[in-house]
Amino acid sequence: MSDIAADLDVRAPAQPARVGVSEPASWQDYLALLKPRVMSLVVFTALTGLVCAEGPVNPILGGIAILCIAVGAGASGALNMAFDSDIDGLMRRTARRPVPMGRISRGDAFFFGGALSLFSVMLMGLAVNYLAAGLLAFTIAFYALVYTVWLKRSTPQNIVIGGLAGALPPVVGWAAATGAAPLDAWLLCAIIFLWTPPHFWALSLYIQTDYAKAGVPMLPVVKGAAVTRKQILLYSLLLVPVGVLPLATGLGHLVYGAVSITGGLVFLGLAVRLFLSKAGDAAALGPDGLYAAKPDAKPARDLFAFSLLYLTGLYAALLVEHGLLVRL
Repeated sequence: MSDIAADLDVRAPAQPARVGVSEPASWQDYLALLKPRVMSLVVFTALTGLVCAEGPVNPILGGIAILCIAVGAGASGALNMAFDSDIDGLMRRTARRPVPMGRISRGDAFFFGGALSLFSVMLMGLAVNYLAAGLLAFTIAFYALVYTVWLKRSTPQNIVIGGLAGALPPVVGWAAATGAAPLDAWLLCAIIFLWTPPHFWALSLYIQTDYAKAGVPMLPVVKGAAVTRKQILLYSLLLVPVGVLPLATGLGHLVYGAVSITGGLVFLGLAVRLFLSKAGDAAALGPDGLYAAKPDAKPARDLFAFSLLYLTGLYAALLVEHGLLVRL
């Protein structure tokens, strides 16, 4: 549904990307189209929304709902790879994907993603409820059309606006459980929405040459590293208080409080460190992969890495409290 966590394989491709070249596709190639790393985080946040709703959920229907969300996330990934195959082939982070490598055609990727989209939304509507199905359909369409086709190539605010797609899964999960989307569900959405810009902009600071080569107007490419570091700090200052808000609404309890406050302070510390650094002022990615950043870029690398831990910690704490402590 959204590149909520970046694809971690950024090694240099073994050979140049070859869009349109016909090569045999394996099941692993079709699995790669689904962006399984992204899918796993989408499922995790959606499951948290479903569990936090605390309604009496039939386990079979709950399982179907999570399956539909997972398939919908995979469909979004396939459509994204079909639309973006031209620029994917130009970037080291994405050049190994099956479409730019020529193992799956753009047409097949479109068909695969479209078929999975229809299946996931129709099954959600028929088996669970229409609100969850409508939210799922909106999420897929927003990511595939609004973000991928329009925002990604046209504005440095692509990640900010497009981040809504990655923020909606917990709302879909909550709606699947209760047929409603109350304030707490949207609070879970707001946390991911505010988390997305510092997470992706930290990454973009040290792989910005890839984006520049592909013509993607990421913030450091268009506005420069200093502006990007400032925006990361501003969004971090917004994110951390919102991350604590579930304590005020009763959604979060002691475990969540400890994780959100401690993790938020570390997040802010890393954001301040990044703001005061020169990360992104020069080419920053080392030759050995995503975490092999050059010394000047390590503040960006560290915030990017911790942001994944921070979001996972918040949602895991809610799962523990609502799935184990509260219900037991």
